[in-house]
Amino acid sequence: MSATVRVRALQAVSVLTLLVVWEAVVRLRLVDPLFVPAPSAVIRGFGAIAPTAMSALGDTLLKTAIAYVLAAVLGVTGGIVIGSVRSLHDTLHPFVGAVYGLPKILVLPWIVLMLGFGTAPAIAYGTIHGLFPILVLVMGAVRDVDRTLLTVARSYGARPWQVYVKVILPAIVPSVLASLRLGIVFCLLGVLIVEMFAGVRGMGSVMGGLANGFRAPELFAATGLVSVASIAIVLGLDHLNEKLSHWRG
Repeated sequence: MSATVRVRALQAVSVLTLLVVWEAVVRLRLVDPLFVPAPSAVIRGFGAIAPTAMSALGDTLLKTAIAYVLAAVLGVTGGIVIGSVRSLHDTLHPFVGAVYGLPKILVLPWIVLMLGFGTAPAIAYGTIHGLFPILVLVMGAVRDVDRTLLTVARSYGARPWQVYVKVILPAIVPSVLASLRLGIVFCLLGVLIVEMFAGVRGMGSVMGGLANGFRAPELFAATGLVSVASIAIVLGLDHLNEKLSHWRG
């Protein structure tokens, strides 16, 4: 049995064990099933909301994809530019750090006030939520590139664009991909927050309605569906990381 198969088997056994223990704990009344339903109840709950939830999830993922593309383009481009120019980095880095540490929920009322209710505020807030983690990580990666490599490249007559393509970009690939994995989660979270609290159509709105209706099994099912989608996206980015690993060499 290969190492990969062994790991996957252990992961499957771990998940099944968790579900069995969870089911047993609920059936033994060690927790209140009104608040923590058993996996069997969650499965039935998913059956009850599946058509609505799948449609809402598609709507949420579409908005997340748009926000993610915007956050990735702005974050990676901005990070490379700011990280490459020392004076620009020294000037903007404190402000970027301050905005990154600012609770983004504070700007949500302003976004809704300016953009109203609908798709636009969800995309805008999701973009803001995902932008700064990407920007900060890429900036740091560019600043951490070994200066010796840059000096050697320039000493051999490499032009600025060649320095970027041959030295800087391959060196920052791991950090860029790490930032993109983090960014997609933040974009999804931002979109869900707007859907929950601004009454925008999507999975967040569905989950908010289930919570207000005290429908715990259906809420657990909806939460699990979003979690599975998020994990699948991150695993896809991990696979991309492996595909691009040869470029770093």
